Amino acid sequence: MQKKTVAEILKEATARLAAGKIENPRLDAEILLAHVLKWRRLNLYVNDEKILPLENILRFNELINLRLKNFPVAYLTKTKDFMGLSFAVNENVLIPRPETEILTEYVGENLRGSGGGIFADLGAGSGAICISILKFVKTARAAAVDISAEALEVAKFNAEKFCVADRINFYCGDLFAPLEGKFNAIASNPPYIPTGELENLQAEVKREPKSALDGGEDGLNFYRRIISDAPKFLVSGGLLAVEVGINQSAAVKNLLEAANFIDVEILKDLSGIDRVIAGRI
Repeated sequence: MQKKTVAEILKEATARLAAGKIENPRLDAEILLAHVLKWRRLNLYVNDEKILPLENILRFNELINLRLKNFPVAYLTKTKDFMGLSFAVNENVLIPRPETEILTEYVGENLRGSGGGIFADLGAGSGAICISILKFVKTARAAAVDISAEALEVAKFNAEKFCVADRINFYCGDLFAPLEGKFNAIASNPPYIPTGELENLQAEVKREPKSALDGGEDGLNFYRRIISDAPKFLVSGGLLAVEVGINQSAAVKNLLEAANFIDVEILKDLSGIDRVIAGRI
Protein backbone atom coordinates (compact mmCIF):
# COMPACT_ATOMS: atom_id res chain seq x y z
CA MET A 1 0.00 0.00 0.00
CA GLN A 2 1.27 3.46 -0.94
CA LYS A 3 2.44 5.67 1.90
CA LYS A 4 -0.04 8.44 2.62
CA THR A 5 -0.13 11.56 4.73
CA VAL A 6 -2.82 12.49 7.24
CA ALA A 7 -4.15 15.09 4.80
CA GLU A 8 -4.38 12.57 1.94
CA ILE A 9 -6.07 9.94 4.07
CA LEU A 10 -8.66 12.43 5.34
CA LYS A 11 -9.36 13.71 1.83
CA GLU A 12 -9.95 10.21 0.48
CA ALA A 13 -12.13 9.16 3.43
CA THR A 14 -14.20 12.34 3.23
CA ALA A 15 -14.85 11.70 -0.47
CA ARG A 16 -15.92 8.11 0.23
CA LEU A 17 -18.30 9.17 3.01
CA ALA A 18 -19.74 11.96 0.87
CA ALA A 19 -20.33 9.52 -1.99
CA GLY A 20 -22.09 7.25 0.50
CA LYS A 21 -24.41 10.14 1.45
CA ILE A 22 -23.09 10.41 5.01
CA GLU A 23 -24.32 13.72 6.39
CA ASN A 24 -21.09 15.18 7.84
CA PRO A 25 -18.34 13.38 5.92
CA ARG A 26 -15.35 15.55 6.85
CA LEU A 27 -16.27 15.77 10.54
CA ASP A 28 -16.88 12.02 10.78
CA ALA A 29 -13.59 11.25 9.04
CA GLU A 30 -11.70 13.54 11.41
CA ILE A 31 -13.32 12.07 14.52
CA LEU A 32 -12.61 8.52 13.42
CA LEU A 33 -8.99 9.17 12.44
CA ALA A 34 -8.33 11.07 15.67
CA HIS A 35 -9.81 8.10 17.52
CA VAL A 36 -7.54 5.61 15.74
CA LEU A 37 -4.46 7.75 16.37
CA LYS A 38 -5.51 8.68 19.93
CA TRP A 39 -5.04 12.33 18.98
CA ARG A 40 -7.16 15.42 19.45
CA ARG A 41 -8.73 16.57 16.18
CA LEU A 42 -6.53 19.68 16.20
CA ASN A 43 -3.47 17.43 15.89
CA LEU A 44 -4.71 16.24 12.51
CA TYR A 45 -4.05 19.73 11.15
CA VAL A 46 -0.80 20.27 13.01
CA ASN A 47 0.49 16.97 11.64
CA ASP A 48 -1.27 16.91 8.27
CA GLU A 49 1.95 15.95 6.37
CA LYS A 50 2.80 13.08 8.70
CA ILE A 51 3.02 9.65 7.07
CA LEU A 52 0.91 7.14 8.99
CA PRO A 53 1.77 3.50 9.73
CA LEU A 54 -0.04 0.90 7.66
CA GLU A 55 -1.79 -0.55 10.72
CA ASN A 56 -3.37 2.83 11.48
CA ILE A 57 -4.56 3.22 7.91
CA LEU A 58 -6.08 -0.26 7.85
CA ARG A 59 -7.91 0.29 11.14
CA PHE A 60 -9.17 3.67 9.96
CA ASN A 61 -10.46 2.13 6.72
CA GLU A 62 -12.31 -0.52 8.74
CA LEU A 63 -14.13 2.22 10.65
CA ILE A 64 -14.90 4.15 7.46
CA ASN A 65 -16.41 0.98 5.98
CA LEU A 66 -18.61 0.56 9.06
CA ARG A 67 -19.63 4.22 8.93
CA LEU A 68 -20.70 3.67 5.31
CA LYS A 69 -22.99 0.93 6.67
CA ASN A 70 -24.59 3.58 8.91
CA PHE A 71 -22.97 2.58 12.17
CA PRO A 72 -23.13 5.72 14.35
CA VAL A 73 -19.79 7.41 14.97
CA ALA A 74 -20.33 7.16 18.73
CA TYR A 75 -20.63 3.36 18.51
CA LEU A 76 -17.41 3.21 16.49
CA THR A 77 -15.41 5.36 18.90
CA LYS A 78 -17.25 3.96 21.95
CA THR A 79 -17.57 7.48 23.36
CA LYS A 80 -19.96 10.45 23.24
CA ASP A 81 -19.51 13.89 24.75
CA PHE A 82 -22.38 15.13 26.92
CA MET A 83 -22.41 18.05 29.36
CA GLY A 84 -18.65 18.44 28.86
CA LEU A 85 -18.00 14.83 29.84
CA SER A 86 -16.91 11.96 27.60
CA PHE A 87 -19.26 9.04 28.23
CA ALA A 88 -18.63 5.44 27.25
CA VAL A 89 -21.38 4.13 24.97
CA ASN A 90 -22.10 0.98 23.00
CA GLU A 91 -24.93 -0.55 21.01
CA ASN A 92 -26.83 -1.37 24.22
CA VAL A 93 -27.57 2.28 25.01
CA LEU A 94 -29.16 5.25 23.32
CA ILE A 95 -26.53 7.75 22.22
CA PRO A 96 -26.83 10.92 24.36
CA ARG A 97 -28.04 13.94 22.37
CA PRO A 98 -27.26 17.64 22.94
CA GLU A 99 -30.97 18.45 23.42
CA THR A 100 -31.07 16.17 26.47
CA GLU A 101 -28.70 18.61 28.16
CA ILE A 102 -31.75 20.89 28.56
CA LEU A 103 -33.42 18.31 30.81
CA THR A 104 -30.18 17.58 32.67
CA GLU A 105 -29.39 21.23 33.38
CA TYR A 106 -32.96 21.96 34.49
CA VAL A 107 -33.15 19.10 36.98
CA GLY A 108 -29.62 19.79 38.21
CA GLU A 109 -30.33 23.46 38.81
CA ASN A 110 -33.52 22.63 40.70
CA LEU A 111 -31.73 20.14 42.92
CA ARG A 112 -28.87 22.54 43.56
CA GLY A 113 -31.34 25.30 44.42
CA SER A 114 -33.07 23.08 46.99
CA GLY A 115 -29.85 21.84 48.57
CA GLY A 116 -29.57 18.51 46.76
CA GLY A 117 -31.59 15.48 47.76
CA ILE A 118 -32.28 12.23 45.95
CA PHE A 119 -33.62 11.88 42.42
CA ALA A 120 -34.55 9.05 40.08
CA ASP A 121 -33.46 8.72 36.46
CA LEU A 122 -35.93 6.46 34.66
CA GLY A 123 -34.47 4.80 31.57
CA ALA A 124 -30.94 5.74 32.57
CA GLY A 125 -29.17 4.12 29.61
CA SER A 126 -25.52 5.21 29.62
CA GLY A 127 -26.13 7.17 32.81
CA ALA A 128 -25.48 10.48 31.04
CA ILE A 129 -28.32 12.36 32.77
CA CYS A 130 -27.88 11.17 36.34
CA ILE A 131 -24.08 11.14 36.29
CA SER A 132 -23.90 14.65 34.84
CA ILE A 133 -26.26 15.91 37.54
CA LEU A 134 -24.19 14.27 40.27
CA LYS A 135 -20.98 15.77 38.88
CA PHE A 136 -22.43 19.26 39.19
CA VAL A 137 -24.59 18.82 42.30
CA LYS A 138 -22.29 17.38 44.93
CA THR A 139 -25.07 17.06 47.54
CA ALA A 140 -27.36 14.94 45.36
CA ARG A 141 -27.85 11.18 45.22
CA ALA A 142 -29.49 9.16 42.46
CA ALA A 143 -31.45 6.02 41.66
CA ALA A 144 -30.72 4.94 38.09
CA VAL A 145 -33.32 2.60 36.57
CA ASP A 146 -33.21 0.77 33.26
CA ILE A 147 -35.00 -2.31 31.97
CA SER A 148 -31.80 -3.41 30.22
CA ALA A 149 -29.14 -5.06 32.35
CA GLU A 150 -26.64 -4.46 29.53
CA ALA A 151 -27.39 -0.74 29.57
CA LEU A 152 -26.91 -0.60 33.33
CA GLU A 153 -23.45 -2.13 32.96
CA VAL A 154 -22.53 0.83 30.75
CA ALA A 155 -23.99 3.25 33.30
CA LYS A 156 -22.05 1.58 36.12
CA PHE A 157 -18.83 1.86 34.12
CA ASN A 158 -19.45 5.58 33.56
CA ALA A 159 -20.31 6.12 37.21
CA GLU A 160 -16.97 4.61 38.22
CA LYS A 161 -15.18 6.60 35.53
CA PHE A 162 -16.55 9.89 36.85
CA CYS A 163 -16.21 8.94 40.54
CA VAL A 164 -19.91 9.17 41.45
CA ALA A 165 -20.70 5.46 41.85
CA ASP A 166 -20.94 5.86 45.62
CA ARG A 167 -23.90 8.23 45.15
CA ILE A 168 -25.92 6.07 42.73
CA ASN A 169 -28.05 3.00 43.33
CA PHE A 170 -28.70 1.01 40.17
CA TYR A 171 -31.95 -0.84 39.56
CA CYS A 172 -32.79 -3.18 36.70
CA GLY A 173 -36.52 -3.00 36.08
CA ASP A 174 -39.44 -1.36 34.34
CA LEU A 175 -39.75 2.33 35.31
CA PHE A 176 -40.90 2.56 38.97
CA ALA A 177 -41.22 -1.21 39.51
CA PRO A 178 -37.93 -1.69 41.42
CA LEU A 179 -38.15 1.57 43.41
CA GLU A 180 -39.29 2.31 46.94
CA GLY A 181 -39.55 5.52 48.91
CA LYS A 182 -39.85 9.14 47.87
CA PHE A 183 -37.70 11.33 45.65
CA ASN A 184 -37.09 15.06 45.43
CA ALA A 185 -37.09 14.85 41.65
CA ILE A 186 -37.71 12.39 38.83
CA ALA A 187 -36.09 12.82 35.43
CA SER A 188 -36.68 10.78 32.30
CA ASN A 189 -35.90 10.81 28.61
CA PRO A 190 -38.27 7.96 27.75
CA PRO A 191 -38.86 6.28 24.38
CA TYR A 192 -41.16 8.62 22.45
CA ILE A 193 -41.08 7.66 18.77
CA PRO A 194 -44.51 6.41 17.59
CA THR A 195 -44.18 2.77 16.57
CA GLY A 196 -45.34 3.49 13.03
CA GLU A 197 -42.56 6.04 12.53
CA LEU A 198 -39.66 3.78 13.51
CA GLU A 199 -39.19 2.60 9.93
CA ASN A 200 -38.80 6.21 8.76
CA LEU A 201 -35.92 7.00 11.11
CA GLN A 202 -32.43 7.67 9.80
CA ALA A 203 -30.57 4.45 9.06
CA GLU A 204 -28.02 5.08 11.81
CA VAL A 205 -30.72 5.80 14.41
CA LYS A 206 -32.24 2.42 13.58
CA ARG A 207 -29.04 0.85 14.91
CA GLU A 208 -29.81 2.16 18.40
CA PRO A 209 -31.82 -0.02 20.82
CA LYS A 210 -35.45 -0.20 19.71
CA SER A 211 -36.52 -0.40 23.34
CA ALA A 212 -35.06 3.09 23.86
CA LEU A 213 -36.96 4.51 20.87
CA ASP A 214 -40.40 2.89 20.64
CA GLY A 215 -42.99 4.95 22.52
CA GLY A 216 -46.03 2.95 21.44
CA GLU A 217 -48.73 3.73 18.90
CA ASP A 218 -48.82 7.48 19.55
CA GLY A 219 -45.43 7.83 21.21
CA LEU A 220 -46.99 8.68 24.56
CA ASN A 221 -47.13 5.28 26.32
CA PHE A 222 -44.25 5.97 28.70
CA TYR A 223 -45.46 9.47 29.56
CA ARG A 224 -48.83 8.07 30.61
CA ARG A 225 -47.21 5.49 32.85
CA ILE A 226 -44.61 7.83 34.36
CA ILE A 227 -47.06 10.66 35.04
CA SER A 228 -49.65 8.28 36.50
CA ASP A 229 -47.22 6.69 38.97
CA ALA A 230 -44.88 9.60 39.75
CA PRO A 231 -47.04 11.19 42.51
CA LYS A 232 -46.55 8.08 44.64
CA PHE A 233 -42.78 8.49 44.46
CA LEU A 234 -42.39 12.25 44.87
CA VAL A 235 -42.13 14.26 48.07
CA SER A 236 -44.55 17.16 48.42
CA GLY A 237 -43.37 19.80 45.97
CA GLY A 238 -41.24 17.22 44.18
CA LEU A 239 -40.28 17.79 40.56
CA LEU A 240 -41.06 15.62 37.54
CA ALA A 241 -39.24 16.56 34.32
CA VAL A 242 -39.34 14.65 31.03
CA GLU A 243 -37.90 15.15 27.58
CA VAL A 244 -40.47 15.12 24.77
CA GLY A 245 -40.40 14.68 21.02
CA ILE A 246 -41.52 17.17 18.39
CA ASN A 247 -45.23 18.08 18.65
CA GLN A 248 -45.69 16.14 21.89
CA SER A 249 -45.46 18.98 24.41
CA ALA A 250 -49.18 19.89 24.45
CA ALA A 251 -50.27 16.29 24.99
CA VAL A 252 -47.74 15.71 27.78
CA LYS A 253 -48.63 19.02 29.41
CA ASN A 254 -52.29 17.94 29.44
CA LEU A 255 -51.31 14.63 31.06
CA LEU A 256 -49.43 16.44 33.81
CA GLU A 257 -52.26 18.85 34.52
CA ALA A 258 -54.82 16.02 34.52
CA ALA A 259 -52.69 14.28 37.16
CA ASN A 260 -52.82 17.46 39.32
CA PHE A 261 -49.26 18.58 38.72
CA ILE A 262 -48.79 22.31 39.24
CA ASP A 263 -46.33 24.95 38.00
CA VAL A 264 -46.12 23.10 34.70
CA GLU A 265 -43.33 24.50 32.50
CA ILE A 266 -42.28 23.94 28.90
CA LEU A 267 -38.61 24.47 28.02
CA LYS A 268 -37.37 24.90 24.46
CA ASP A 269 -34.11 23.61 23.03
CA LEU A 270 -31.63 25.74 21.08
CA SER A 271 -33.66 25.20 17.90
CA GLY A 272 -36.76 26.66 19.55
CA ILE A 273 -38.49 23.26 19.79
CA ASP A 274 -40.44 22.35 22.93
CA ARG A 275 -38.08 19.82 24.52
CA VAL A 276 -38.76 19.47 28.25
CA ILE A 277 -42.02 19.47 30.24
CA ALA A 278 -41.81 19.79 34.01
CA GLY A 279 -44.24 20.09 36.90
CA ARG A 280 -44.49 19.69 40.66
CA ILE A 281 -46.77 17.55 42.75
